[in-house]
Amino acid sequence: MTSTFAGPPAEAPGAAAPPAVVATGVSKMYGSGDAAVHALRGVSVGFAKGAFTAIMGPSGSGKSTLMHCLAGLDTIDGGTVLLGDTEITGLGDKQLTLLRRERVGFVFQAFNLLPTLTAEQNILLPLELAGRRPDRGWFDQVVDVVGLRDRLHHRPGELSGGQQQRVACARALVARPEVIFADEPTGNLDSRAGAEVLGFLRASVREMGQTIVMVTHDPVAASYADRVVFLRDGQIVTELYRPTPDTVLDRLKSLGG
Repeated sequence: MTSTFAGPPAEAPGAAAPPAVVATGVSKMYGSGDAAVHALRGVSVGFAKGAFTAIMGPSGSGKSTLMHCLAGLDTIDGGTVLLGDTEITGLGDKQLTLLRRERVGFVFQAFNLLPTLTAEQNILLPLELAGRRPDRGWFDQVVDVVGLRDRLHHRPGELSGGQQQRVACARALVARPEVIFADEPTGNLDSRAGAEVLGFLRASVREMGQTIVMVTHDPVAASYADRVVFLRDGQIVTELYRPTPDTVLDRLKSLGG
């Protein structure tokens, strides 16, 4: 399905910017024969630079599959995915690994922190693994936005769930990726801790110009985004700008989600 949407309102974040990520005619199928599942059916969509976009839909709609294909974590069966001006669908495993390390950030439902390292060491770990020296000025800015200045020397076991996820967000941001993909980042958090994490993600877009693409099932989480893209049965069926929890919930109900 080719997107026929008119595009963002002129005042929407990222409206005048070229997209950070573009999927064109992306198809993905799991299994074969009678057991085949069409997870994505010719999806075409772009995600604006410097904007916060949520992907939503009923269970089994293809939202996580789309994110994994956009991020180069999964292969596609048809179509193309562009990260900036790089077509990632033609890259080999080594090239994809390098691209994900240098140009993409990830935040997952599980915090994936190393328990023996401090918060600061966890944040800087991707740079260390890549052999890159941290930009201390940028690091300080990230730490201040995420609100962890007084927790940098604590290990994960000494932090709350919300603080651990904010460390994971800072870790994704410190390498200055072109885009951060967040898969249910508040799924393991209570409402208060989830609001802390979502507030940080929102601030990173507003204050740092970060691009974020987030999969979520939660209308409240989606309301932090500038735009929500809705999938059903592996296709994009509608989108919503300047969402609120109520408008998101109404749209999900209309999709059977």
